[in-house]
Amino acid sequence: MALFNRDPVRNEDLGNWKRIASGGFGVVYKARHNKWCSDVAIKLLNLDDRSILLLEKALYNEATQMEKVSSDFVLRVSGIYKGCPPIKGMSVQQGIVTPLMRKGSIENLQTDFPDPLPWPLVFRLAHEVALGMTFLHSKDVLHHDLKPSNVLLDDDLRVKLADFGLSRTSVSALSSSQETQAETGGSYKYMPPEAFNLSYKPRRAFDIYSYGILLWSIINGEEPYPGKIFIHVKLSIETGQRPRVDTLSQKNVDGMKEIINLMQRCWDADPSKRPPFTDCIKVTEKSFSKHKSGIREAVYKVVTKLESETSAPDYLNSPTPEESFDSVDHPAPAAQEQTSAKTVSQQSTKTVSQQSTQTMTEEDKANFVDDNMAVLIQDTDMVMAITEEIKKLVHGEAYSRINAKQTNQDKMRVLYEGPLRSGGKRVKAAFYDALKKHQPDLVERLSG
Repeated sequence: MALFNRDPVRNEDLGNWKRIASGGFGVVYKARHNKWCSDVAIKLLNLDDRSILLLEKALYNEATQMEKVSSDFVLRVSGIYKGCPPIKGMSVQQGIVTPLMRKGSIENLQTDFPDPLPWPLVFRLAHEVALGMTFLHSKDVLHHDLKPSNVLLDDDLRVKLADFGLSRTSVSALSSSQETQAETGGSYKYMPPEAFNLSYKPRRAFDIYSYGILLWSIINGEEPYPGKIFIHVKLSIETGQRPRVDTLSQKNVDGMKEIINLMQRCWDADPSKRPPFTDCIKVTEKSFSKHKSGIREAVYKVVTKLESETSAPDYLNSPTPEESFDSVDHPAPAAQEQTSAKTVSQQSTKTVSQQSTQTMTEEDKANFVDDNMAVLIQDTDMVMAITEEIKKLVHGEAYSRINAKQTNQDKMRVLYEGPLRSGGKRVKAAFYDALKKHQPDLVERLSG
């Protein structure tokens, strides 16, 4: 039965909504499906970004493509949501329902895990992404937005490719009239040089280039071109500059030489010289085979560490005042929301006010930020100055998104939903220190 002919998932099927991520075309929520007795993820359209008709077309495309390419390494679509989500003033919307990936994404793993990833896991991630991409291309589907945040992980840290908001049927199966510039977007740090040309039409070589940069990111555990804004990254890519591999070449790791060679072939400036994913798999499979015997121990080590680390952000289970909803039937009016925020602030800062901020631990500072976030979003005026203070802890791409927002409230929302949420107590503590430096009266008010 076709996906859109099935009964949709409606409000009465769901409870305990919680916002967990945002970006691209929409916002992702965690919710409990009462009939399925399991947690699900719901991706809703981003109404502020584009016209509703264009976004609905993108959602239908994404859901249809996800159903078409069902694979062990591609996120499965469970259904289509239709209803009024728990957001004040929101009208009837549609969204994609998928299984909930509790371990987040490779991006979360890079942020949350304090140590370098064990090599067996690094090589398996590289191999499983290649397997998933090979399957997509075999179905004439491009991902077109391959990056760490779109590679989700299940409880065993197995790869699930996600976010097909920018994916499309390959141009080999489409007429030129179906090519539109609106669908050639993507994260610029993972875009090939030819894609910066406005007349560019999507090709498989786009994904292969992105995979090369993703390989570098997985191995290094960080984002490429750190701290650079769009125009600088664009210039670097177009002039042939790529992430440095000299330090990788010095690592005495079986299979590393072959992987480095592969990533350099993938990000070649000439699209015709980039290898197809069927060739990539031969390299990644061989490299992973050298470390396969240690994969169980590696996964156990990482999962155990993630679950025991107090700094690891529990973004699926710790709702913030503005983002947790027990019901979608009774949205709070604006005045009530403000009162609730103040009440939360007053209650949550009692323990903070009883001690000197000079003796506050990192955890105390992080709790202060979480407990007062509703007020901080409204009252923080020096957002960019604070962001500059913690710039070393903020990815360049996130910094650019924050800087692009027009109001302080919007800047704070992006800062919280991105770096603060994913960075754990270390980043929140650094934010607290910067806030105290630039807006001491606000800190004193919330602590008093």
